[in-house]
Amino acid sequence: MSSIVIASVPIHGHVTPLLAVARHLVDRGDRVRFITGARFAEQVNATGATHIPLPPDADFDDRMDFDRVFPERAALKGAKALAFDIVHIFVKPSRGQARAVREAHAAEPIDVLLTDPAYAGAAMLLGGPREDRPAIVMCGVLPLGLGSRDTAPNGMGLLPVPGPIGRVRNALLASLVMGTVFQPVIEVANDIALEETGRPLAFNPLDWGRQAEAIVQFTVPEFEYPRSDAPAGLRFAGPLSATGSSAPLPEWWGELDGSRPVVHVTQGTIANKDWSQLVAPAVEALAEEDVLVVVATGGRPLDTLPPLPANARAAEYLPYDELLPKTDVLVTNGGYGGVQYALRHGVPIVTTSGKEDKPEVAARVLWSGVGRRIKRETARPGEIRSAVRDVLRQPRFREHAARLQAAMAASGGMHVLEEAIDGLSARVRLEA
Repeated sequence: MSSIVIASVPIHGHVTPLLAVARHLVDRGDRVRFITGARFAEQVNATGATHIPLPPDADFDDRMDFDRVFPERAALKGAKALAFDIVHIFVKPSRGQARAVREAHAAEPIDVLLTDPAYAGAAMLLGGPREDRPAIVMCGVLPLGLGSRDTAPNGMGLLPVPGPIGRVRNALLASLVMGTVFQPVIEVANDIALEETGRPLAFNPLDWGRQAEAIVQFTVPEFEYPRSDAPAGLRFAGPLSATGSSAPLPEWWGELDGSRPVVHVTQGTIANKDWSQLVAPAVEALAEEDVLVVVATGGRPLDTLPPLPANARAAEYLPYDELLPKTDVLVTNGGYGGVQYALRHGVPIVTTSGKEDKPEVAARVLWSGVGRRIKRETARPGEIRSAVRDVLRQPRFREHAARLQAAMAASGGMHVLEEAIDGLSARVRLEA
């Protein structure tokens, strides 16, 4: 039995896949504690793990309107928006994040710490003495953001360009954005590291995963850009999100009978406050198409939706393991977990490209050939109509989605993560 702590920022899309990890590790007999926001306590405890609340200076409610809290954020896009979020939402709370891990380690030694990539407290731990921290595994619940000579800087949503020309482009872009856009991230992180450890970080805080003992990415290599300089500890496990759903079947479920293509439209459970970004233009775009449009509001009341055309149906939540096998196209705002879930069922995708990690998710959808990308956060009806028609009419999108579905079915899943944990736990015991 290993002593494991899972640590995640208090964001639904980060916590949810790690709940599945917690449940699996508890079931196999490990001692599991889970550090995250107070609002997730009930869900954590339901897995059998012990919830440890983040301290107040590191906790927040991801359902809040960040643009209202940070008015200057609303006008930012691309790498600038990502840099702002990293500083204010992730790096500044890293003091409390690191403190929570240290206190848990002092109360009961941790063999292995599993964290999501946005848990910047891991960077602070890695910046200190090795003997003062547990082994760390970064769990890839977001697109792999490792800096590489083979990729543009993370957050720009740029596809790889092969060969020497691509590497020159990547080096120039990295030099530019690290010295300008991401410079505040580096400065704030180093200031915190000086306070926490007495020295600045010896590595780029945006690339802290390279310092971890292992990285387990929750997808397959076919969805990720090749990196010739990837660290030796990088592994791909495939999607590890929890399966199943207790959502009841809506009264219109019988209409999903295969008589016409099903287009599922969703803005997820967090970025669903403004239907004009995707849901409203999507139902307008498809109103005259011979499809059945199925909208999930992610928990928002149905009466907040715009008027639905005759070919649209809606529910707050839907049982995805039953819906996706009946779905012909997913129209999404690019949440990483939702895209992986759809691909596990071989569903091709149309995605917008907004803030956070969404430009990188959308770029990988395009690069892997599983769908179409709309390069804006607020989509226009004509763009959605054209993209959905394209995906429905061209077999190559479903063929590529099926290729990833097969790769995911053949991936090691939890066994890959177990191997990383058990190898590090064994090393801890030898060193003890």
